[in-house]
Amino acid sequence: MHHPISYLALGDSYTIGESVPLHESFPYLTTQLIRKQKMAIHAPEIIAQTGWTSTELAEQLLKTELNLQYDFVSILIGVNNQYRHLSLDNFRNDFEYLLKKAIHLTGGKSERVIVLSIPDWGCTPYAADKNGAEIAIEIDSFNHVCNQFAKKYQTGFINITEETREESKNPAALASDQLHYSGITHLHWATKLANHMIEIYQ
Repeated sequence: MHHPISYLALGDSYTIGESVPLHESFPYLTTQLIRKQKMAIHAPEIIAQTGWTSTELAEQLLKTELNLQYDFVSILIGVNNQYRHLSLDNFRNDFEYLLKKAIHLTGGKSERVIVLSIPDWGCTPYAADKNGAEIAIEIDSFNHVCNQFAKKYQTGFINITEETREESKNPAALASDQLHYSGITHLHWATKLANHMIEIYQ
């Protein structure tokens, strides 16, 4: 008999589900989808805050009392590094630290760490007066770092960036602030994440 699954979600505004109810954020939707498969899972533990960069997330992890181990850890971070024009080298160092920390928290089971790619906010109505093409190039650069380390450490990697680009003209995909994403979009992300977790766990 398996014990209830434990899940730690690390990130920023996308992880807490800025501008949508908490239960419509992808970590909570992921747990709901897993429960529908008759699998026991605790409510997600979330360490995330709107505006956090990779450095701020790493600093918070040092100050937070965590469980010794989790069955799964997800990481979605980096958009605020891009938004603040912080260096890619700094992100690279932070991200590797975060990934190694996440792997340690799963007891060395790297396949139970899942990296989600950074959404492209440059496609949203909020960014209408910004240089969308430039933002896309920068987001791709940060995501390349995420993907590189996911491959190096053999963690999961889920690309949600392309969907945010394809759905950019769909009002239903966005939250009321026209920058963050709706519960519908969070459900798409959660479906990918839950499927990965179920496949690994069974």
